[in-house]
Amino acid sequence: MAEAHQAVAFQFTVTPEGIDLRLSHQALSEIYLSGVRSWKKRIIRIKNSVITGVYPASPSSWLFVVIAILATMYTRSDPSMGIIAKIQEHLPVRYVSGKSIMVSAVLFSTMLWLLLIFTMRLCLKQLLSYHRWMFEQHGKMSTTTKIWALVRIFSGRKPLLYSYQGSLPNLPVPAIKDTVKRYLESVRPLMNDGEYERMTKLATEFESSLGNRLQWYLKLKALWASNYVSDWWEEYVYLRGRSPIMVNSNYYGMDFLYVTPTPIQAARAGNSIHAFFLYRRKLNKEEIKPSRIPGTVIPLCAAQCERIFNTTRIPGEETDTVQHWKDSDYVAVYHKGRYFRLKVYQAGRLLSPREIEFQIQRILDDPAPPSKGEAKLGALTAADRVSWAEARVKYFSSGINKRSLDVIERAAFFVTLDDEEQGTMRDDQPASLDNYAKSLLHGKCYDRWFDKSFSVIYYKNGKSGINGEHSWADAPVVAHVWEYVLATDSFQLGYNEEGHCKGEVDASLPQPQKLNWEISPECEEQISRSLAVAQALADDVDFHVLSFRDFGKGQIKKCKVSPDAFIQMTLQLAYYRERGTFCLTYEASMTRLFREGRTETVRSCTNESSAFVRALENGEPADVCRRLFRGASEKHQQLYRMAMTGAGIDRHLFCLYVVSKYLGLESPFLKEVLAEPWRLSTSQTSIQQVELFDLANHPEYISCGGGFGPVADDGYGVSYNFIGENVINFHISCKHSCPSTVSYIKKGFEFSFLFTFQSLCLKIKKTLRQFGESFNFNKFNCLVFSGDSVFDLGDYFKISFCHSPVLNEA
Repeated sequence: MAEAHQAVAFQFTVTPEGIDLRLSHQALSEIYLSGVRSWKKRIIRIKNSVITGVYPASPSSWLFVVIAILATMYTRSDPSMGIIAKIQEHLPVRYVSGKSIMVSAVLFSTMLWLLLIFTMRLCLKQLLSYHRWMFEQHGKMSTTTKIWALVRIFSGRKPLLYSYQGSLPNLPVPAIKDTVKRYLESVRPLMNDGEYERMTKLATEFESSLGNRLQWYLKLKALWASNYVSDWWEEYVYLRGRSPIMVNSNYYGMDFLYVTPTPIQAARAGNSIHAFFLYRRKLNKEEIKPSRIPGTVIPLCAAQCERIFNTTRIPGEETDTVQHWKDSDYVAVYHKGRYFRLKVYQAGRLLSPREIEFQIQRILDDPAPPSKGEAKLGALTAADRVSWAEARVKYFSSGINKRSLDVIERAAFFVTLDDEEQGTMRDDQPASLDNYAKSLLHGKCYDRWFDKSFSVIYYKNGKSGINGEHSWADAPVVAHVWEYVLATDSFQLGYNEEGHCKGEVDASLPQPQKLNWEISPECEEQISRSLAVAQALADDVDFHVLSFRDFGKGQIKKCKVSPDAFIQMTLQLAYYRERGTFCLTYEASMTRLFREGRTETVRSCTNESSAFVRALENGEPADVCRRLFRGASEKHQQLYRMAMTGAGIDRHLFCLYVVSKYLGLESPFLKEVLAEPWRLSTSQTSIQQVELFDLANHPEYISCGGGFGPVADDGYGVSYNFIGENVINFHISCKHSCPSTVSYIKKGFEFSFLFTFQSLCLKIKKTLRQFGESFNFNKFNCLVFSGDSVFDLGDYFKISFCHSPVLNEA
C-alpha cells in the first residue's frame, strides 16, 4: 500500500499523552498549488465564456456603446426614443436625479449592446449557412456569393477556439426523395439490370410509405438537437460495437519519414510530452486558432477538441461510454510489462523537457519486474468489449486494482516506451515501413492502452507515433495535435549536441510511481484469452506503406484536375483491374461546417467513374477517355461538396434506420442498405497547419501520414495524403485470411496500384498537354521496370506489358 501513503498529507498516532500529529509540508504545498492551478483554470474558463458568448463583438465594445449613448444624451437628444425614461420610472430604488438617469442609460446601453450582438450572431449564422459558393466555378463568382463575402466582416479579428460554435448552422435533414434518388444512382454501377430493378422497387415502396413517417421523427429531432446525426453515430457505430477496437476502429499516425530528431528514446519522449502539454495549455485557454476551410475564413466546428486529453473509453456489456475528466497532471507510462504514473507538474509548474526526459530515463532504468499478471494486462483493451467489460467489473472494481486502473484512465494520455526499433531502415525500407505501420496499429496487442483517447509510442531508436481511439473524435482532430507536437519538438524545443533535451534538471523530483496490481489466476486466464483473440486479429492484418515521389498534387493541379478526384479514379481503376468488377467505395468527408458535425460518406464509385474505367480498359480512343475522365472527376467533386454541405446519403439513411429500430418497425430497404459491405474504404488526411513546416527548405521533415485497418474482411483500407507538391503517401491494408486479398495477391493489387498511375497518366497525357503541362515519367518507368522499386514485386515482373494498348500508344 505504499502508493496510498504517498498521497496522504498528514499522519497521526494516538499516544497516552494525546494525539501526535505529523504534517507533511510538501504534500500540503502540493495540495495548495493544485488548488491555485484549478482556480486559475476556472477563472480562464469564465473569462473565455464571456468572450465567446459575445462574439463576434468584444467585451470592450460594451464600454464603447455606453460612452456613445451617454455622449448623445449630453447633446440633449434621446437616442432611446423614450426607453431610458421608462427604465428610470421602474427602477426599484429612487436615486438622486442625475444618478438615476445614468443607471437607466447604462441599462439601456447594455440591452442595446446585447441586441446588436444577437443580430450580428444571427447574421453570421445565416452567412455560414450559405454553401453555394462551393459549387461555383473558379473565377466565376455570382452576385449572391459576392454579398456573402461579408462573412469576413462578421467573423471578428481574433476569435478563440470556440468563438464560432454558437454561430454554426445545424446540420439540415435532406428530403427523403433526394436521398433515395442519390442512393439509387450510387448503386447503379454495382448491380445488373435485375438487381437494380428490384432495389428500385424497394426504394420506391420505402419512400412512399414508411420513409415519410421516419422522416417526420428525424425532422423533430433536428429541431431539438444541434446535430441529428452525431450522437447516434457515436453511440451505434462506435460505442455499441462489441468487436475489438484494435485494428477495427483505432487508427495511427507516423513520425517524420526520413528524419529522427534524436536517437535517444527518453529525450524524444521528454520533448514531445512537454509539447503535448503546451498544446493542452493552449487548448484550455482556447488560444488555438479555429480550424477553417483552407484559403477561406469559413470556420469548422471545434466541439471534438473538448475531449482530446483526459479521456477514456469505458467498456460496458451492451455499450461503452466515453469518460472525460477536466484535468490531469500526469501521464500513464508502459515499459516492459510495467505501468507507471509520471507527474509532469511540480510545485504548480510544467516540467521542462529535460526534466521529463530525466523521469522517463528513470523508468527505463528501473529494474523492477512486472507484478504477477501485469505484463500483458493491456490485452484486455485489445479484445472484444464484452469480455473486457465483465473483467473490469469482476477484477478491477475495487481495491488496489481499481486505484491503478483509475490512474491509467484518468491520465492525460497514455505513453508506451517500446523496446523495439521502428522507422525507415535503409537496408530494407519497404518491409520496415510496413512493420512500422503494423506496430503503430496494434503493437504486441498488450503494450498499448487502446481505450485512451490517444496513446503515444516512443521506440528504442527515437522514432515515435500515435494511436487514436475513434469514438470520441475523428482523425483530423488527433492529426492537428500531432502536427503541433512534431513541429514544436523539432523546430522550437530542439536538442543539444548529444541529443538530449535542452535545459536543467531538478534532481529532487520524486520517482515516477509504479502502479501495483493483484491479478488473480482467473483474471490471468481472461487476459490470456483476450490476448489470443487480439493476436489472431493482428496477425491477420497485412499492410503496405508506399511513399510515391514521382509526381504529386503540384503537377495534378497544374493540369486543372482535382488531386483527390485523381486518386479516387486511380483507386477505381486499380480495384477493377484486380477484381474485374466494381465495389461500394467509401471516402470520408467531414461535415464540420455544421455544429457538432463529424463525417459523411462520399460514394466514389459512380456511373461516370465506371464508364471511364471501362473505356480505358477497352482501349477506347483518347478523346473518349479524356471526356469520360473529366466527367468522372467533376462528378466526384460534386459528390464531395454535397457531402460536406449536408446533402450526403449514408448518414441520413443511417438515422432513418435508427428511428425505425426505436419504433420497432422493419424496413427491407434500410436493412439491405445498411448491410452492404464497403470493400474499398478510403480516406485522405491532409496537413492542416502548413505554416508549422517549411517543406521548401526542409523537405525531409515530412510525416508519412497515417492509416487504418480494412473495414470489410474481403476488402481494402486505403489512406493517402499529399505532402507538399511532389509526394503522395499511401497506406494499404487488407487481411491475410481473405482468399482474394492475401499477401501475394495484395502485392498484385499494389502493382496494379502503381501500374494504374502509369496507365492512367499515359492515357490522358495528350489531354494534359493542352494545359501546357505533362508529367515526367522517366523516373517512374525506371522504378517499375528496372526492379529498383520501393517494394519487391517478385514474380509480378514476369507479367508482359507488351500487349497493353495504353503503353503502345504512349
